[in-house]
Formats: sequence, structure tokens, C-alpha cells
Amino acid sequence: MFELIQAKRGPLAIARACHALGVSKSGYYRWAKSSPSARDKQDAALADVVRQIHSEHKGRYGSPRVHRELQARGHRVSRKRVVRLMQQEGLRGRTPRRFRRTTDTRHNQRVAPNLLARDFTAWRANFAWVGDMTYVPTSDGWLYLAVLIDLFSRRVVGWALSERIDTQLALGALYMAVEERRPPPDLIHHTDRDCRYASDDYQAALKRFGMRTSMSRKADCWDNAVAESFFATLEKELLATDRLQPRARMRVSIAEYIDNYYNGCRRHSYVDYTSPIEFELAAS
Repeated sequence: MFELIQAKRGPLAIARACHALGVSKSGYYRWAKSSPSARDKQDAALADVVRQIHSEHKGRYGSPRVHRELQARGHRVSRKRVVRLMQQEGLRGRTPRRFRRTTDTRHNQRVAPNLLARDFTAWRANFAWVGDMTYVPTSDGWLYLAVLIDLFSRRVVGWALSERIDTQLALGALYMAVEERRPPPDLIHHTDRDCRYASDDYQAALKRFGMRTSMSRKADCWDNAVAESFFATLEKELLATDRLQPRARMRVSIAEYIDNYYNGCRRHSYVDYTSPIEFELAAS
């Protein structure tokens, strides 16, 4: 009971907690002055590590990822204990925000069938990629970001930034992905029905690389949920805290986030809380 009061901290909060739980303040303070138990000492030491992990990841991690990071560092600890310690320390992960949609389906280009049908699993790398584009606010105006993500590991395999949202932006992400991955023929390339992806130039590039085109149904965000989920993560973990940087600085921030943090460090729930690169290396 006194442990619950201790978690409140502050004289006013402690007084209210004592009253609510029906115990005296003098009894609490006698307990607080007594020697800490072995469990208390362990909690204090573990809380230091939890704060360190939370800080290292810039406040992005909630209890599931903090728990897995603790386990990776050799700490045998339950998820409930991590939740309790984070609550006591006032730590929490960032909550998702909605990102700005960019899809323009007002075109007469040919639309491809949906080959994925919301099955976002892949048994190997370079079996299927999903892509999308979004707006990024800066102090100089908008930047536009295009990405391609491998469904096997959820790794961002290609991305591009531009001050214009056009076919060249989409192609920039595609060319990076092909250069980095050298995928085999028949890879499924899935996006929404945006005019940039349906354009003659983009479709010609997909044909040249031997890729099969797949597109979401009209106005159905769930058909491209993996790409949309990535943008929601980018928004809550980077853009929500680093808003209105100049374009040049935002380009550096996004590059560092995708290449170094998201792909190489961040624990992803889909791949058993490993990073995408770590998951691919373990599978190779």
C-alpha cells in the first residue's frame, strides 16, 4: 500500500493518497524512512536502466519495446514490472498521429488488380514491396516523401524526398530500392492508385525491372496498411517532436531516422521486436 503512495510523489499527492487509502501520513513517513528492501533496491536500479533506454530512443519506446530491450541487455524482468516502473517514472511511448494523405486517383491510367488482398506476410525478402507518399511540413514549406517497404522484414528499402510530388519522386524511391536490393523477377510492387504510380513512366520502370504491379482498391486505406503504418510511426516518433525545421535539416533528420534508426535499431513488433536489418541477417 505504501508503495502505491510512494509512486505519487509530492506532499499534496501523498496526502491525498493516504486519505484515499485510509492510512496515516505519519505511518507512511515512518515507512519511507525505513531501510529499503532488496526488491526496492532492485527496482531503483532497474528504473535507472529503463530511464536510460527511454532517453536513448528519444522517448519513442513504450513498455513493450523497453521490455524487449531490457531482455536483450540481460535483465530478467516481467512486462508488468516494466509497466509499473515506467508509470512510476512518468515515462510513456509516443502515441500515433494521423498523417496527411497525398493520393490523387483523378486519372485515366490503367489500374492494376490487388494481388496482396490485405495479406501483408512474405516468406522471404524481396517477395513483395509496398509503397506510398506523404507530406512533411518544414519551416520552408512542404517536403514530400516516397517510400518502399519490404513486407518480409518491414525494412524501408527505398525512399526519396523532393519539394515536388511527382513521378520523379516515386521513381527516386524505386531506383534506390532496386540499386540496394537487386530483387529477382516477379516481385510484387503494391501501392495505392495514385496517378504517379499509375503513370506510363513508372509502369515502364516496373516492367523493365520485371515487377508485378498491384494496387489498392479505390479509397481503401486498409489495402495499403503497412505503408500507412510506417508514416504514422514516422509522424509520432520524428515529425511530432522536430516540427518546422528548415528543409535541409529535415532531409538529414529523415535520412538518419530511416537508415540508422528505423531500419537498424528500432525494435519492430512484426519481426518479434528485432530491428528489420537484424531480422534479415538472422534469416539469411
